[in-house]
Amino acid sequence: MKGLLKGLAVTLRTMTRRSVTRQYPETRPDLPPRSRGVIGLLTENCTSCMLCARECPDWCIYIESHKETLPAVVEGGRERGRNVLDRFAIDFSLCMYCGICIEACPFDALFWSPEFEYAEHTIGALTHEMDLLGEWMKTVPPPPAVELEEQP
Repeated sequence: MKGLLKGLAVTLRTMTRRSVTRQYPETRPDLPPRSRGVIGLLTENCTSCMLCARECPDWCIYIESHKETLPAVVEGGRERGRNVLDRFAIDFSLCMYCGICIEACPFDALFWSPEFEYAEHTIGALTHEMDLLGEWMKTVPPPPAVELEEQP
């Protein structure tokens, strides 16, 4: 009987409190500055190494590239090859936002953006190509400042 009365007391306390309702579209939520929203791509840093796609547990990253031959810098030197990124896409309908791709990228090409409003009318439109992923980079906050310790 004591447990039942405790439960009813909690219910009555909750019923008498005023509920907090936020009018979302008009009032945006206050998010932490480094919150996870959508993934942004810095195309200049991507070398098409495919590490992010291989490490992704959902296989939601699609990368296509081709090799390009660069002429020798010094006469008599050998030509160099490099990968050129043709397509980089993330299917956000499959993504579980774990951040493994961002951690796996050795060239700092992927970043978390705090933007969370990217709903679409069709599920196929949730596959964001590299131009849209590049647009998300504009919303990525700068990294926190490094605190240097004073040397004695």
